[in-house]
Amino acid sequence: MSVIPPQGFLFSASVAGIKASGKPDLALALAPEGATAAAMFTRNQIVAAPLTVGRNHLRISSGRVHAVIVNAGNANCATGKQGIKAAQMVCRQVAKQCRIREHQVFPSSTGIIGVPLPVEKITAALPRLISSAQPAGEALDAFATAIMTTDTHQKIASHCVTYRGTSSTLVGVAKGAGMIHPNMATMLVYLFTDVLATPRELQRCVKTAVDESFHSISIDGDTSTNDTVLLLASGKSGISMKAIREEFESAVGKVCRSLATQIVADGEGVKHVVRLKIEQARTAEEARQIARVIANSSLVKTAWAGADPNWGRVLAAAGYSGVKINPERISIFLGEQQICRDGAAHPFDTHAAHRYMSEPAYDIRITLGAGAANVDFLTCDLTEEYVRFNGDYST
Repeated sequence: MSVIPPQGFLFSASVAGIKASGKPDLALALAPEGATAAAMFTRNQIVAAPLTVGRNHLRISSGRVHAVIVNAGNANCATGKQGIKAAQMVCRQVAKQCRIREHQVFPSSTGIIGVPLPVEKITAALPRLISSAQPAGEALDAFATAIMTTDTHQKIASHCVTYRGTSSTLVGVAKGAGMIHPNMATMLVYLFTDVLATPRELQRCVKTAVDESFHSISIDGDTSTNDTVLLLASGKSGISMKAIREEFESAVGKVCRSLATQIVADGEGVKHVVRLKIEQARTAEEARQIARVIANSSLVKTAWAGADPNWGRVLAAAGYSGVKINPERISIFLGEQQICRDGAAHPFDTHAAHRYMSEPAYDIRITLGAGAANVDFLTCDLTEEYVRFNGDYST
């Protein structure tokens, strides 16, 4: 059953011919009466052209967006000045056909880096893309499918907030399966709501949600060039953010965490999803830093791929994380079973541990004995399939 989109938005998808597979590769979200917006982007110093253009458009428009245009199959990154011109041309043509201003269009791209964007294919597909935009759930499904690259399925999450008998809807759509690491990754996330909010209110909300979700996942340790999280609010429900601030912020957090979980579970070659629970740290940031290093250790990830309860690799990674720790206070638990106590071996059932780690998802809990901060961090194993897939990605 399709998710019902929030009021004030139309969606569509089309085949522009960018993907060699011939699958849908162009998606559009329209807010005919406009929407307020806030966004977060990759921290990679190599930034794709659509991010540069999109940032500038948000600045010029003071956070007002009427259209989001997304292409898959080409990242339009490392394409020089021509890449910027290409992104601008796409926005210009969308604006012309939608009768809006160019800076009210937000562009996104995802796919292979270093290949010129085939602008003519995108502009040729725009008339049917725009004319077919609808407010239906099926149209949102089509949008979610068209933005995929190596994803195996679409990623959608939703939540409703009710205030004095009136409901407001929040829907999130994401793509991402590889180059996933804190500070986001080859990841595009679009959040649509009909709450009435200012760009500043949305920015504060999206930052908190991203820190607790997309900045707390890692698949392969690579931070991409195109990462975008965009939150749009049409205001069509008539419910003010001020009236439901706490409930709305909670809803955005839940939707983002759901999308983050879906991204990790759909990671390239992933066989095991691992939830690292770092507890008793001095600060949340120190806990997150330890989790990042553990999650990106090749030795740790390959052990997870083989369902090998090699706790020493986890302990060693925590030791070189850059966070000051006291090894004699560290304990490690695999599910309910303790496998390390006070920084040393603790007797455990290795067969039971192996069976537990053979499950599609499991928990590893690490207590540091240093403070009261706790962080959950979602990651995965590193498999032969991942290596095979990314060994010939561009060919």
